Amino acid sequence: MNALQQLIRSRMDERRWSYGDVAQRGGLPRSTVHHIATTGKLTRPPNPATLERLAAGLEVSLDIVRAAAADAAGLRTWREPVTDPEIDVLVAAVTQLDPEDRRHVQALVESLLDNARRRTDHA
Repeated sequence: MNALQQLIRSRMDERRWSYGDVAQRGGLPRSTVHHIATTGKLTRPPNPATLERLAAGLEVSLDIVRAAAADAAGLRTWREPVTDPEIDVLVAAVTQLDPEDRRHVQALVESLLDNARRRTDHA
């Protein structure tokens, strides 16, 4: 069971809710909640609007749902608060890319970080 499935299951168990209850609270189709809750390995997190509605349906913060969704899709997440507007713009832009292009961006960022670490180590 992935992190998002665990989150959904635990909230449903705690509140004695059904998929339909979560869906109704969040304004999502029941089938969407069921699919997210039963899909073992996500290839990518659900879209931002779906995550927002799922958070509302589960009555938990959006940050908790985002982190669980990223983990379920095998993505690393940044857990520090972001106050730089350039970072927000970059993240928003990346979400508009298709999965293959996002993998290219991820590889580029990892390469840049590796280069920065090497420069620091040799300084």
